[in-house]
Amino acid sequence: MKIWIVWLPNVWKSTLFNALTNSYSAPAENFPFCTIEPNVGIVDVKDPRIEKLAEISQPKKITHANIEFVDIAGLVRWAWKWEWLGNKFLSNIREVDAIVQVLRYFKDADVVHVEWEVNLMRDIDIINSELIFSDLEKIERILPWIKKKMQTTWDKFLKREVEILELIQQTLEGNKLANTIVDQLDEQDMKLIRSYWFLTIKPFVYAINVWQDDIPNKDQIQKELQEKLQSPVVIVCAKLESEMMGMEKDEKIQFVSELLEIENIENIPTLDDLITLAFDTVGLMYYFTTGEKETRAWTIKKWFTAPQAAGVIHTDFERWFIKAEVVSYVDFVNYGWWNKAKENWKLRLEWKDYVVQDWDIIVFKFNV
Repeated sequence: MKIWIVWLPNVWKSTLFNALTNSYSAPAENFPFCTIEPNVGIVDVKDPRIEKLAEISQPKKITHANIEFVDIAGLVRWAWKWEWLGNKFLSNIREVDAIVQVLRYFKDADVVHVEWEVNLMRDIDIINSELIFSDLEKIERILPWIKKKMQTTWDKFLKREVEILELIQQTLEGNKLANTIVDQLDEQDMKLIRSYWFLTIKPFVYAINVWQDDIPNKDQIQKELQEKLQSPVVIVCAKLESEMMGMEKDEKIQFVSELLEIENIENIPTLDDLITLAFDTVGLMYYFTTGEKETRAWTIKKWFTAPQAAGVIHTDFERWFIKAEVVSYVDFVNYGWWNKAKENWKLRLEWKDYVVQDWDIIVFKFNV
């Protein structure tokens, strides 16, 4: 899965990316457009369940599910018109699964805002407008050509393609994102327009970048913005994450413990929250395999059947699938191993029509 981090300059977006990837690969100076070329980082989806399975199986190797995050330059007004190199950046984010929009909530006179004042809802309107204008420009360019082609060729799929493009055009002209009407499109419809790589049809995740002083109010901030935006929202503190980046594990645990006591709060926002939310937003999940050689999380779509899930490991597994032996995570942990789960009737045999569930631990049986 590939996710792009995008927003206006000087929201500590690159600092957030550095913390996500636990590196300093993205420049994070205090001036606009210090990020010109995209920075790419592969990030593990940290899940305590896989660590628990590893404690039981004692494997030689642990493999997490992962996400590819890409950091690009901040957008500005009129980016879709090629101003400030913006259109180049917009073209960079077309072939992705989702867009994380980092929004500046914090106020700091030493970090200059590109619009000279912090206004989160205005910033949302700026960036969404750039994406809308970019998609509209594309539709206005291709739609007349497709309609002209329809006059000489009868093709029911081409007719449906025009209907979808006109629906998206109407939505964008109403200043709404195309992802607000995806529930009106089926899988075949999405395939017809996939090659256009519309920006606004992708799922959005809003990452609200707060200062440490805002952390005690993070739940209230998240709830209010979730209601306003009607999209997934997660609270992050890039500055705090960057401070913890160079710490050893024990030092980090002590730092967080002291912070919780000082702020009198139960938990702090972490980048794991962002990673998990992004994973879920694009409709992905994972199942586990575990044994002496490896404990691993395998990424699949939420609606995958057992043969499709097996095909993620190897295409022959899907082709020659016979059955799957399945134990839920809870039962596996409670009984401590396959044999114990089987003795207590917690191991199930599932066949080709079985839809894999999150937390499933599976052994596939196939014939080659």
